[in-house]
Amino acid sequence: MSLIISNVNKTFTNFPALKDVTFEAKSGEFIALLGPSGSGKTTLLRLLAGLDTPSSGGITFEGENYLKLNPRDRRIGMVFQSYALFRHMTVAQNIAFGLNVRPAKERPSKAEIKATVDRLLKLIQLEDLGKRYPSQLSGGQRQRVALARALAINPRILLLDEPFGALDALVRKDLRRWLKRIHHETGVTTIFVTHDQEEALDLADRVVVLKAGKVEQIGTPLEIHSSPQSAFVFDFLGSANKATGKVSAGVAHFDGFSAPVAGAANDGDYTLRFRPYEAVLSRSGAGIPVTVSAVLPAGHSLRLELKGEDGALFETQHPHGTEADHFAIGDALKLRPERVYAYA
Repeated sequence: MSLIISNVNKTFTNFPALKDVTFEAKSGEFIALLGPSGSGKTTLLRLLAGLDTPSSGGITFEGENYLKLNPRDRRIGMVFQSYALFRHMTVAQNIAFGLNVRPAKERPSKAEIKATVDRLLKLIQLEDLGKRYPSQLSGGQRQRVALARALAINPRILLLDEPFGALDALVRKDLRRWLKRIHHETGVTTIFVTHDQEEALDLADRVVVLKAGKVEQIGTPLEIHSSPQSAFVFDFLGSANKATGKVSAGVAHFDGFSAPVAGAANDGDYTLRFRPYEAVLSRSGAGIPVTVSAVLPAGHSLRLELKGEDGALFETQHPHGTEADHFAIGDALKLRPERVYAYA
């Protein structure tokens, strides 16, 4: 069974935070809600958690009208960016909290609660830290405890609201790999909110891209990355170079050279987009005249910042061991995209 969000709208006074949002999350699927601040990601998460109600539209889960359920009965596990751990409780007590506060008739025995806590401590790889307090843990460890607490109640849906936003880049990358493994082991339907495109593409089975409360595109990470359906999605997913050109029969024509157009585009004049790693730089031949303004390391690659004759800025990325290794600031070069994207 699946989570189905149908034509959901949410308006605050005169501000439409969500506009006709519709998508489905299959049972056990990991969905990332991706978009900038103000796109409606957290508003949608709050509706799922029962912290707010939609102005119109419907939400069902496993065939049940989710909006009619008391938030406590939805069996939602939720993890925030701020951890929200109880400082006066140990790690083990924090994890057990959701079970200990259940009504007496629904509360597991002390032995069952301890077994659950022990299992989750092992799952989050903190089995020796159950007696510590949150202040004695690193940020990454605290976020693991917050996730274990959410999982302790055996949730039907796990909601993650930018859980790694307060952590540094290295810790976030490590936790992404860890969360991927946890999701694979637990199989809980998960909705993950983020503004970080790398995070979304790395973790999710499918990505829902939101802009100003509306769904811009839904697809697998590969579909979203290789076939962005709008200029907004293209620009949001990473560095975008832009140049004007004329499209004719699926080919973009520039001054003295041409490049294939990804996807279908009507003939006409466009602002064409291309990625830094889908462009060639040379000292001569056809291309957009540019001057190197910066040469920067980028892991196993070299990143060049360039300026066009009209002041337009470009960026390219090249593996080491190519001609780009010999380019220097001030060099006059020709930039030629290998393929471009055209949007109306």
